[in-house]
Parts: sequence; structure tokens; C-alpha cells
Amino acid sequence: MSDEDDLPETEDIGDLLSADEDSGNVGQSTQTQNAAAAEKKRKRRAKEKERKAKKRKLAETVEPVEAPSIAAQPPVLLVDYITSMQAKTFSKMSGIELADVQIPESSIVDTSTWAGSRNLDQLVDFIIKMLPTLHTRMGQRPKNNGAPTLIFVAGAALRVADVTRVLKDKRLRGEKGGDVAKLFAKHFKLEEHVAYLKRTKIAAAVGTPGRLGKLLCDTDAFSTSALTHIILDVSYRDVKKRTLLDIPETRDEVFRTVLGAPKVFNGLRQGTIQLVLL
Repeated sequence: MSDEDDLPETEDIGDLLSADEDSGNVGQSTQTQNAAAAEKKRKRRAKEKERKAKKRKLAETVEPVEAPSIAAQPPVLLVDYITSMQAKTFSKMSGIELADVQIPESSIVDTSTWAGSRNLDQLVDFIIKMLPTLHTRMGQRPKNNGAPTLIFVAGAALRVADVTRVLKDKRLRGEKGGDVAKLFAKHFKLEEHVAYLKRTKIAAAVGTPGRLGKLLCDTDAFSTSALTHIILDVSYRDVKKRTLLDIPETRDEVFRTVLGAPKVFNGLRQGTIQLVLL
């Protein structure tokens, strides 16, 4: 046997080179496909991000349309609304009993001609134009301590603070008008408010129904001798879109201890106190 017969069979060198080239082409093709897929994914994400940004910008530029306030209705309809709210508070009363606590239509101020906003930025103008008697009285020096001409009922302490700042406007109180009392339970004890009212001449009292009710019903510091107007902050909605009379707790306090306080209710029935829905 020759030496050539002992040598193992070997692949042709050309075949080996060709195989290496094919392997390299496949790897390069895979990398290209992966890169293309990644670029396509990146562009898709960028496009989605741009679409969301445009949608967010559009939402910011379009102002939400506010639904008309219930307070914009005439007294003949407002009395029905108030009575329906009272029925929720006094749910165990009969129709006849409910009629005994109903607020007369004649004691509800007609503000249906007001075309402006019922937000705080126009509250001063609202009082000047729609409540001229109140405007005049707020600019006069009060005769007695703790006897406001206005009670403003708001649903929460923060809202009370905001309203108080607005009512201190010189266009309302002038140079002679009394102080504007800020009355809520948070951070203030009832005794502190009693002492404040007994030593201070006030033009207006702004407060939550809970604190106002306690001062009216449980103390002698809060006088209604000069009271001519009560404003219910029914157009304002909290973060949960609830109004003053939508919240059971505040609604009950409004009708039981504020409007329901004997000296206030008698004034409403006799027409010496007027109710305003803002």
C-alpha cells in the first residue's frame, strides 16, 4: 500500500472557504435584521410618545365646559331644590311636617339675571350688582360685637379661608366696615371663636356649617340682630365634584343647625333674612 492510501480524506479547500463565507453572511444578515427590528421599535415608541404629547397638549388647551349652576335658577325652582335637599335631611318627616320647615320662596333672592361666573374671582362684583343692600351694609360700621350682616356658609376650612380673603376687599367694606370672621373647627377651639366674637365688630362671618351651627345654637356670642343675608356656597365643587348640599354631613348641618337655628329660621320665615345661593 502506498503512502497516499494512508492519508485521511480531506475536504476541498475551496469548499471550506465557501462555508466560512456563507457562515459570515448569515451572521451579518441576522445582525442587520435585529438592527432593523430595533430601529422599527424605536420609531414606533417615539411615534406613540409624540401622539400622547399632542393629546395631552390638546387637553390642556381646551377648557372644560362647566355645567350651569343650580343657583342660576329663579326662586320658584330654587325653593323646590332646597325642599328636596331638606327632605333628605329630615327623611322621617311627613309631608306636612316638612312644609313646616320649608323656606319661603319670598326669602330666596333672585340672582337668575347674573350672567357672570359664580366663582370667587367675581364674588365682589356679584355682591355689588345682585345684592346692593348687602353691599351697603358691609361698608357700614357695625353697632354690636359678634353681629354680622352676612353669613357665608362654605363646605370646608380651605374654602372658608379663600372666601374670607375675597370678602375683605375694600370695595365691599370700605374704610368703616367690620372684620370678616373666619370660623371653622380645624385649629380653632369653640371657646376661641366665642371670645373673638364677643370682642369684635364683624361685617361678615364665613364658616363651615358645623362651626357656624354650634356658635348659633350653643353659645350667646353669635348674634343675628344685624343679619340680613345668608349665602350658601352651592356652586363650588370639591375634588370629588360634590357641592355643599351633596355631602350628607354638611347638608344636615346646614338645615339642622344653621338655617334651622331658631333665630335664623324665624328671620327667614318673617322675611328679615334673605337666602342667597351662589
